[in-house]
Amino acid sequence: MLLKIREKSQGVFSWLILLMICVPFGLWGIQNYLGEGEESPVVTIGDKEFFQRDVNRAYNQHSQSFKGMNIDEAQLKKLALEKLIRDEVLLQYVENEGLAVTDKAVRDFVATLEYFQTDGKFDKERYQNLLSQQKMTSDEFVRRIKKAMIMEQFQRTIVESGFSTDYDVEQFFKIQNQLRSARFVIVPLPTDITVVGEEEVQQYYQDNAESYRTEAKVSIEYIELALDDLAKNIHPSPAQLELFYQEQQDAFRTDERRKISHILLADMDTALVQAAEIKARLKTSGFEALAREFSADKLSASKGGDLGLIVAGDMDEAFEGVALGLAEGEVSEPVKTEFGYHIIKVTELTLGVVKPYEEVKEVVELGFKKVEAENIFYELGETLAEISFENPDNLEVAAESIGVSVRETESFTRTQGHDDISVEDLVREKAFSEDVLAGNNSEVIELGSDRIVVLRVLSHSVAKVRPLLEVSSLIKDRLKSDAAKQQALAVAKELKSLVQSGQSLAVLAKEKGLSFIVADDIQRNNADFPWEINSAIFVGAKPKSDRPTTMVVALESGEQAVVNLLSVTEGQLAKANKKEFGIARTNISKLLADGDFDAVLSSLQANALVNVSEP
Repeated sequence: MLLKIREKSQGVFSWLILLMICVPFGLWGIQNYLGEGEESPVVTIGDKEFFQRDVNRAYNQHSQSFKGMNIDEAQLKKLALEKLIRDEVLLQYVENEGLAVTDKAVRDFVATLEYFQTDGKFDKERYQNLLSQQKMTSDEFVRRIKKAMIMEQFQRTIVESGFSTDYDVEQFFKIQNQLRSARFVIVPLPTDITVVGEEEVQQYYQDNAESYRTEAKVSIEYIELALDDLAKNIHPSPAQLELFYQEQQDAFRTDERRKISHILLADMDTALVQAAEIKARLKTSGFEALAREFSADKLSASKGGDLGLIVAGDMDEAFEGVALGLAEGEVSEPVKTEFGYHIIKVTELTLGVVKPYEEVKEVVELGFKKVEAENIFYELGETLAEISFENPDNLEVAAESIGVSVRETESFTRTQGHDDISVEDLVREKAFSEDVLAGNNSEVIELGSDRIVVLRVLSHSVAKVRPLLEVSSLIKDRLKSDAAKQQALAVAKELKSLVQSGQSLAVLAKEKGLSFIVADDIQRNNADFPWEINSAIFVGAKPKSDRPTTMVVALESGEQAVVNLLSVTEGQLAKANKKEFGIARTNISKLLADGDFDAVLSSLQANALVNVSEP
């Protein structure tokens, strides 16, 4: 059901469900323990308020999709905020519309999540351990999953209704399979650029001084409190571990395995009579043979009535109540459900047992350390927040109070850190905040659920324009490059003008000593020429009569190309086989459906009460 999420799609809320279920689960932020004070919401959507930390988390989550890509941080933050708003608007809408999913649907989905699997199968013990470690109840977890699933449910109603016609697909292939013919020359950058004069350098520097401004830098000192560090210093006694094991035995209990077979008698009027006959014949006949003869459930009847292993919550309440109470080999009296009467037999039973202490000793120790470390973490976190606030001009007092050392970093900029704590976006953001630059300790910064930091600035160098002497050679290189590009562009424009007046591009190329390139019947995926030229050929307007379409195309190298587009041959549908046709239809339908869904989201957002303050 949740194929898109399992495939890590980039849909409207796929990141949201991953945020909800990602292991380790997000513990309640330290600020929840310390109190919110008078913090004002950054975004209000209906009655729901989001604070700066919520926006920061949305940004951190959203930015994972763009790791390694050169995207402006401010733009990325804006996109993350917009996504947070759109997702919340959608969630409120589907909840108001009464959309719902069943507990069984949630269970089925959770069972497929690799976080809760061992050797590819759902591990109930692992599931309970992870939730227990994060102090999250199963009910709370299910509620979170349900919210994401009803959002998907609404999305599917729109996206899965998308379709494309044969005409849409045919038009796509006509364009996709086009063949185009062109001729072109490349005008190289000249190498005999006149030496740039000092006056030009001076003028360029005055006009573009901001381009040579250094970034502001800070170095910081900081205190870090980490859950893992605390856990390493906890050394429980054997008695403590034994007691913890006793208290957490449910986490070490293997599930009872109960295999069930049944005979379904669907005719309510004759079922009890048939049931009596079957019970009598069980003395001489096997249950499997009678299931094949009598059961109205033909699927299980073909397997001798076998329903496989059952888990509490999978079956009808009345059926389950009897099935889970039978001993191995025992056959029930007729059980009435909405489907008819069932005769139930337990064919295999392995009772649930608690794993012995010695077998799980290492897991018990890890669990004990984690729980104890969390308790200490919250207590020390509260102490850190309180003392660092009461002593805003130093970190030593706070560091001594929680038993950690003060560490330092090298200088870093607002956008670029080092291989230390400054690599964290939130750290850089706080380091350059107005209050911290004024000389105060930062507030407690959460770096995930298990690390918190307080920092202060050690040194701060403001952004400034680099002196002319320092950047003179850079400016000369830039001016020479710009001059070369302008000369190449002037030659290209002259060639274009001459071609448009009726002269031959081939002749002009020979006169100027340029290579004349012939490109006949090329396709969109052609890789023989620079991509800018290939793109221009397929973007250029179709030639009219015998007059080619002439274009000047800038290359990444700074060179210029003059392109003559001679002809356009429409693509043939026959070039697409049945499989390609089907793929194209699917992709076009998805594209159209995604557009419909975006339009619906935009409409919902336009009608929602959304208030955004300055983050």
